[in-house]
Amino acid sequence: MQIGVYGAGYLGTVVSACLADFGTPVSCCHPDSSQMVAMAQGSVPFHEKNLTEVIKRNVRSGRLAYSTDIESFARKAQVIFLAEDSPQHLTDLAIRIARAAAKPPILSLVTPVPVGTATAIEQRITEAGLRATIVSQPMFFTPGCAIEDFNWPDRIILGTDSNDAVLAIKQIFHSLVMRGVPVIVTNHETAELVRESATAFVATKISFINELASLCERVNADAVSLSLALGLDKKIAPRCLQPGAGMGGLFAESDMDSLADLAQRNGVSLKVLSAAREVNHGLADQVIEKISKCVQSVQNKDVGILGLAFKPNTNSVAGSSSMRLAKNLIAQGARVRAYDPVALLDARLELNGSVFYCESPYAAAEGVDALVVGTGWPEFRGLDFSRIKQMLRRPLIVDTKNLLDSVRLRAMGFEYVGVGRG
Repeated sequence: MQIGVYGAGYLGTVVSACLADFGTPVSCCHPDSSQMVAMAQGSVPFHEKNLTEVIKRNVRSGRLAYSTDIESFARKAQVIFLAEDSPQHLTDLAIRIARAAAKPPILSLVTPVPVGTATAIEQRITEAGLRATIVSQPMFFTPGCAIEDFNWPDRIILGTDSNDAVLAIKQIFHSLVMRGVPVIVTNHETAELVRESATAFVATKISFINELASLCERVNADAVSLSLALGLDKKIAPRCLQPGAGMGGLFAESDMDSLADLAQRNGVSLKVLSAAREVNHGLADQVIEKISKCVQSVQNKDVGILGLAFKPNTNSVAGSSSMRLAKNLIAQGARVRAYDPVALLDARLELNGSVFYCESPYAAAEGVDALVVGTGWPEFRGLDFSRIKQMLRRPLIVDTKNLLDSVRLRAMGFEYVGVGRG
């Protein structure tokens, strides 16, 4: 079966590479010829663990090809995954593909879309006198481990009333289905709502543990041990139950915005979601309060931030708590120095010249009044903290991810401040 993937952003690049890794011929299409050439050469415009290797392997084997000819692409592929990062031109794209296809195609919507999008696209295709089968298929990737998420998903969601479409997509994902990954077949609206609801639920979970972390600091309890104990309850589970500086990600904010807008338009009050978002956005201010408590005020102080990506193993700064922290620090009169292994370029686009960008974690620590761990990059655990202590103006480390060994650092003479830890 010839598979097509339309999109050369984050989603399209990951989906096309991983589908080809199943052993099926895949054509990835996008009108940007320079980007298609770069992709074919293994040059990915963002950082994602193991993705470049997967692309190169499948291009060499002939299973993964890149094209700018959408008409030829539409004629050849039987199943096409629409995997643009934004749904802005999705309807026009679906109509164009349906018009060019040799026979009615199966179009799987991977792009994050508001509830009602798939039904609206079906209606527009019918009004145009065309035929196509639309499947709502949200995929759940966490930047930094998207390859693992694709190959080991918790479930496969298919929003469609077409048995033929279900059979075709099950055939494509045969290795996952045979491994026992559950396949949930439902209608369009439910499938579309799953994604936004899952994001909101995780945000609620993270916000709750962060509120408990604040309580832990008041009553001399330890939030890390608390989250472990809660997470071992089979009704809760440990994933996304770690205190820290908040939830972020490429699609997290848009998912929650879309869900909140959907509820408002239908006269439904999602108070828990509103509270979770409020807690999530307020965590950067709590970090600043921790720093201010130690240095009196952040105004005219120098603060170093280790990590700007929203999580390790990605260059994405979308929804990053570190980015929010940097902006809030600057707004309150602090001078910020920052280092990240891969996200500096993306951070520059958002923060402009308001931050001094450093080429190493040691440069970020040079002469600052407080050093903040903003992203849980594993390499930060192995830093030479004796050297860092000599470079800091004040030996203060604020660890928003509870990444470092607090006992060791305090024994070395650091003032260590974690999240929810005594």
